[in-house]
Amino acid sequence: MLAYAPAALLFGVFCVRVLRERRRFGNAVLLGLAVLCALAAWTLQLARSDSTSGLVVAWSLVGLGSLAVLVLTCFLFLNGLQMVRKEGRSPSNLLSLLAALAILAVIALLITAFVVRTPVLTGVAATVGGIALYVSFLFLCFVCYAFLYGRLRVRRGADYVVVLGSGLVGGSTVPPLLASRLKRAQAVHARLARRGSAPVLITSGGQGPDEDLPESHAMADYLTAQGFPADLIEREDRSTTTEENLRYSKAIMEKAKPDYRCVIVTNNYHAFRAALTARQMRIRGQVVGSPTAAYFWPNATIREFAAILVSYRWTNAAMCSLLVLGGVLAWWTRSNGTG
Repeated sequence: MLAYAPAALLFGVFCVRVLRERRRFGNAVLLGLAVLCALAAWTLQLARSDSTSGLVVAWSLVGLGSLAVLVLTCFLFLNGLQMVRKEGRSPSNLLSLLAALAILAVIALLITAFVVRTPVLTGVAATVGGIALYVSFLFLCFVCYAFLYGRLRVRRGADYVVVLGSGLVGGSTVPPLLASRLKRAQAVHARLARRGSAPVLITSGGQGPDEDLPESHAMADYLTAQGFPADLIEREDRSTTTEENLRYSKAIMEKAKPDYRCVIVTNNYHAFRAALTARQMRIRGQVVGSPTAAYFWPNATIREFAAILVSYRWTNAAMCSLLVLGGVLAWWTRSNGTG
C-alpha cells in the first residue's frame, strides 16, 4: 500500500486546491499526476506478483491503450471531415483532422525508428515521442478537469449573470450556439432569483465588421422576445474578444457594486478557459457552460486546449526543451553504442 502514498498525497493536495480556488490549470495537472501515480503503483504491484493473471491484466491494458489510440484517431479523422462539411475549411475547423494526422505521423515515426534503428532517427523519435506524450498528458488533464469543473455547482448567490457573446448570423441573428448560452443564462438567473433578489443580466459583445448591430443588443432583444424583463438587462457593447468581454463587464459590475459576485455563462467547451481568464483578471465569480452540438465539441475543445498551451507558453517551452535534450541524449547514446 505504500506505493499508493504519492497518489494519495497528490490527490489530497488537489482537493485542498479545488476548495480554495477551482479556477487553476494546476488543479488539472495535479489530478492527472495523482491518477498517473496510482496507475504506476498498480502496474508495479502487478509486475511484482508472479501470477499469470497479473501478466494478463498488464498486456490487456497495453492492448486497450493501443485500441483507444486507434479509435481516437478514427474519431478525430471522421469528426474533422464532418466539421469541414458543415462549417467550411477555415483553419480553426481543421483541428480535429490535423490532430488525427499528427497521431498517425508520430506512430509512423516511432515504428520507422524501431525498425531502422539509426542514431539520428532514434534521437528524433525519442524527442517527438516525448513531446507527444507530454502534450497528450496535458490534454487528458484538461479534458477531465474541464468536465469536472463544469459539474461543480455554484453555491453562492450572485449580483450579476454575464453572458459572453460569440458572433451573429447574417449580421443580426442570434445563432444556435449563442442561443444556448442565453437559455442557460436564463435558467441560472431564475435559480439565483429564487434565492433572493434577482441579479442583473449583462449581455457582453461588441459589433463586428460584418454585423449590423452589437452582439449584446441582439442578445438582449432575443431575451426580451423570450419574456425576460428588459429592466434586468445591461448591455456591454464594446468588446470583441473573450478577454474584453470579461474586462468591460468587470468594469460595469465594479462601478455599480464594488463587492459584487457574478456567474459567467458561455458554452461548455469554453467554460474552463474562460474561468482561467476570469481568475487572471481577478473577477469574483465562476463560469458555467451551456450545451454544444456534439459534432462541434471535439474541434472546439482542441482549439481551447491550444489556447491554454499558448497562455502557458514559457512553462511548455521549458518542458519541451528538456525533452529535446532527452532526444539528443538518446542520439548520443545510440551513436556511441553503434560506434
